Amino acid sequence: MIPVTDTLSIEDDEIGEKFVRASGPGGQHVNTSSSAVELRFDARNSPSLPDEVKQRLEAIAGSRMNQEGVIVIFAQSHRSQEMNRQDARARLVELIERATHRPKPRKKTRPTYASKLKRLEGKSKRSDVKAKRGRPGRDD
Repeated sequence: MIPVTDTLSIEDDEIGEKFVRASGPGGQHVNTSSSAVELRFDARNSPSLPDEVKQRLEAIAGSRMNQEGVIVIFAQSHRSQEMNRQDARARLVELIERATHRPKPRKKTRPTYASKLKRLEGKSKRSDVKAKRGRPGRDD
């Protein structure tokens, strides 16, 4: 079990891990070892997550979630397979933990009377500046 919050945890069998070869520099070692981790978590069909968390997770995950609702996290920053595995799991937990927070609803507000007057005063000042840029008339 992987704990996310005090009340929410994910079963180990819900997470699929595939070990692949990492890209980039590393010499002969990188060509022979599969140290990168591709972690897959089916968020849409997960029994561990409440529906509202699933909806927020889809919005937060963005391009990390595919059409089927599977979150794919690729970790290759560390040299060891175990460190990459822990990194991928930590990133998944952080993503789900962010989805558990309910966003605060926005309250509609109206501009104050003073702010409206200030805005209109600024517009009229700017208008005067632009009007004075013109060519002088015959009476000038």
